[in-house]
Amino acid sequence: MKILKNGGHRLFESDPETTRLVSELLSDLEKHGMDAVRKYSQQFDSWNPPDFELSPAQIDEAIAKVDPQVIEDTAFCQANVRLFAQAQLASLRPVEIEIRPGVILGHKHIPVNSVGSYIPGGRYPMFGSAQMSIIPAKVAGVKNVVAFTPPVKGEGYYPATINAMKAAGADRIFILGGVQALAMMAFGMGIFEPVDMICGAGNKYVVEAKRQLFGRCGIDLLAGPTEILIIADDSADPALVACDLLGQAEHDPNSGVALVCLSESFGRRTLEELEKQLSVLPTRDIAQISWENNGRIYIAKDAAEAIALSDDYAPEHLEIHVQDPGFYFDRLCNYGSLFIGEETTVAYGDKSIGTNHILPTGRAARYTGGVWVGKFLKTVTYQKMTPAASWEIGQVTSRQCRIERMEAHAITADVRVERYSKSK
Repeated sequence: MKILKNGGHRLFESDPETTRLVSELLSDLEKHGMDAVRKYSQQFDSWNPPDFELSPAQIDEAIAKVDPQVIEDTAFCQANVRLFAQAQLASLRPVEIEIRPGVILGHKHIPVNSVGSYIPGGRYPMFGSAQMSIIPAKVAGVKNVVAFTPPVKGEGYYPATINAMKAAGADRIFILGGVQALAMMAFGMGIFEPVDMICGAGNKYVVEAKRQLFGRCGIDLLAGPTEILIIADDSADPALVACDLLGQAEHDPNSGVALVCLSESFGRRTLEELEKQLSVLPTRDIAQISWENNGRIYIAKDAAEAIALSDDYAPEHLEIHVQDPGFYFDRLCNYGSLFIGEETTVAYGDKSIGTNHILPTGRAARYTGGVWVGKFLKTVTYQKMTPAASWEIGQVTSRQCRIERMEAHAITADVRVERYSKSK
């Protein structure tokens, strides 16, 4: 392996100052409720309306401002997300098995009751994120989804985001951002019952708030700065590869951008293309920082090493521009979502194709996938037995409990052995 360009951005780790600040904010928000929500919303977003929740009339008013083409395109994208989520749900079946005579074990899937969905705003109004958390939750059977999105400075809200939230199935819509929004989800603040689970991406303060609130409620995953890694052999188009790398670099100055290629000549041609495209990119003020600080180009000696490098990086988004995609598809293990061939690109997954864009970053793809319908389901087990089976299992259980010195446990088995002794 040879490194043509090395950069930073590996693990997304909360810095001590962010941890301290978020901890103080959450403590104050829990103690002082909506007064603290208003204080911090005014302080951070200059936003303090009479009511943070939009009324049905305000929602209708917002949707009326949206271009009909945007509404049509949003419906197209959401239909794809919904269809894929429904297919995922159909793959999740209950299980029941009689493992030995009279011993029946099973599992079933139960949706969580309520979800708080956070749709980020900030640098870009990412209204497409609405469908990524709300639709899978609703398809899973979640009864209540309260959706939050930050205010747009000077505008109050972004109408396309409100349309997307409503069309996706949000039951209540709030214009509130940051740590104060997540605190309201988790604590309820007397406005609604605290949610069972928080879902959605956000900045480092939102991510840290999710980390600290986990346990108080569930979370989907911790998603930090976005990432892309592309594996490309010499059959790939350097200009297209460079284009896709910059597509993620514009997200954030901390975006992770990496290329693993199989020849130095291809790596250098891609680098030349990237610099050429970057010079005229409208969002180069962000993309250039990301590329300069975090961009990486590795030259792998062969396909096996390319796969090993990618699996070690464990990217959020992985594109493969290669002559034999099946070879890589069968062997790659660590990624949030895989884009096979030059015909597809990360932007398709982010916006319209139907897979989810809330994905693991910071090497979390080693142990988790992204948001899907199953994130909102609890897989719970159950067991039932005949008297004869209870008599048989009880004897083994009693002995096991006493080896562990748990006498009260043993007694619960003993009484059943005695009660069902005539059932043997």
